[in-house]
Amino acid sequence: MIKYIGSKRALLAQIATTISAALPEGGTVCDLFSGSARVGHALKKQGFRVWSNDHNAYAHVLATAYVQADRERWLERAEAVLTELRAVKPEAGWFTKAFCEDARFFHPDNGAVIDAMRERIAAMALEPELEAIALVSLMEAADRVDSTAGLQMAYMKSWAPRALKPLELRMPDVLPGVAAGACKATHADAVELAPQVEADLVYLDPPYNQHSYLGNYHCWESLVLWDRPETYGIANKRIDVKTRKSAFNSRPGIGPALKAVIEGVKAPNLVVSFNDEGYLSREQLVEMLSARGEVQVIEIHRPRYVGARIGIHNPKGEKVGAVGRLRNVEYLFVVGEQRIDLADAA
Repeated sequence: MIKYIGSKRALLAQIATTISAALPEGGTVCDLFSGSARVGHALKKQGFRVWSNDHNAYAHVLATAYVQADRERWLERAEAVLTELRAVKPEAGWFTKAFCEDARFFHPDNGAVIDAMRERIAAMALEPELEAIALVSLMEAADRVDSTAGLQMAYMKSWAPRALKPLELRMPDVLPGVAAGACKATHADAVELAPQVEADLVYLDPPYNQHSYLGNYHCWESLVLWDRPETYGIANKRIDVKTRKSAFNSRPGIGPALKAVIEGVKAPNLVVSFNDEGYLSREQLVEMLSARGEVQVIEIHRPRYVGARIGIHNPKGEKVGAVGRLRNVEYLFVVGEQRIDLADAA
């Protein structure tokens, strides 16, 4: 899966164990901020019926492939599509100009391959789930040969060694369907969708500070939408990064927005992921969740993301400022019909 700030890759076992402890008989789990789809994918693998949602198009595509699509239905056809894509002749286009020449996120040789493959996917007019599998394969292939520290806010001064390797398509880990029922992926604003959500458990992992996922991963949004947007700045961000703002990236906005989601969802169990670098404190979150019942809190101490450990650099690649703390605390807030044994969930 793609590199992703805030990814729960290192916390998957803890999250999955906590949710399993809350739902020992299984059931339906809704992930309203699905991001990289790692959590939904892990829960589907455990047999839960999963509903993944995100307001960014690239995240919706990831969830469509990793949560909604079923392996037994699409594997053979997806392999045929990837075989056809591997045979396309590289041809530089908008993507190469925007992200390999004007900006340097990918080497131009790989940019020409990305352009050609994306044009072929568009011409195929595939069913949504099959197209999502193809797009995720291309996104992940590009991610493996990028020249960044993990965010599309800036690129390396010199090409990263991996950026000089040829792009290689691989089949995403699409899972078999689950007995609990069909999983699904939706593309909606969490606050607007919350009143429509009914599930046995809702998992919330919202953005928690000023860093916009759309701004951090604008290349993927443009690759998925293939709308050749107007761009701006050294990073060649989509112009709509300036206007597609989330209340969760705002200090005054996050509290009311998260409260609306918590109050809106119809579910007997909630699990909320948050970080001690976020706009809301542990005490504020406990108070907000207490209206639904007793709140249990799990603390997980983790290294900060690689960009924070590298430090801040100016557009010339010069290091400015000092690196702050190297570790932070990830919280899991659990509210349910009954207490879970935190020792079992640890």
